[in-house]
Amino acid sequence: MFLIISTLSGCIFIEKDSLRLGSRNNTESIILSNIMGQLIEDRLGIEVLYKENLGGSNVVWNAMTNGHIDVIPDYTGTIVVTYYHEEPGTAEETLEATKRLVETDDIVALNPFGFNNTYTLALDEAKAEELGVVTFSDFAEYSQDFRLGAVFEFIDRPDGLPGFQKEYNINFKDVKGMDHGMMYRSINAGEVDVINSYTTDGQLQIYDLRVLEDDKSYFPPYHALPLVRKETLHEYPELEEVLGLLEGMINEETMQIMNGKVDNEGMMVERVAQEFLIESGLIDKK
Repeated sequence: MFLIISTLSGCIFIEKDSLRLGSRNNTESIILSNIMGQLIEDRLGIEVLYKENLGGSNVVWNAMTNGHIDVIPDYTGTIVVTYYHEEPGTAEETLEATKRLVETDDIVALNPFGFNNTYTLALDEAKAEELGVVTFSDFAEYSQDFRLGAVFEFIDRPDGLPGFQKEYNINFKDVKGMDHGMMYRSINAGEVDVINSYTTDGQLQIYDLRVLEDDKSYFPPYHALPLVRKETLHEYPELEEVLGLLEGMINEETMQIMNGKVDNEGMMVERVAQEFLIESGLIDKK
């Protein structure tokens, strides 16, 4: 790879003979980036430079389309709805649309890792039981008495809060924007009453919360998958086969457990990624 000098988030990167893996500013994205990176290093011997915590989905996507990074994990629903403003469909239709759309930006979408990490609402289990709330439609009847804690991106994005509220006729008493890591602490402290969690959140393992069902299937499929720039595949064509080894290897439970090891137990992301790859038989134990 030729010498590259680029700027991103105020930093200057000077890189040679390396592959740049980007990730959002959340645990899951960083874990997936490390899983891909360690597999690439092990199988191909290519140096991997991790560009972690770049920001929200749009920040990472812009870095990808502008050529500042080479490989990222992303989600089918986000790509179709948020980046290209098209309507999603079934999981298969959304994946097909993802592959077609990113092609126009010289990016290749490989097949999914195997899990769907979609939006949901979570509230105190005892309160949900008292009200008999199981679905979003059930919750709509009581929503005006609840304060929502939500990540900033969910509040603004078209497939997030505005459309969700309209679909279910939900009106919250208050909406508080916050970082993802703050949501669970806030609901535990009684600062909010319900949060917009993700189905693979590791914190769901330790907080006594009920995850509600999207009974109208409002939220599109968000299957996680690798994205690779075409020019990167031209230089390293073997990348497609190597990253293809991850197809279908991570289900929702596995991803939630990995997220929990980082968020709940304080394990290093690098170790969590390595453990997964070893246990899956994708790399040998060091």
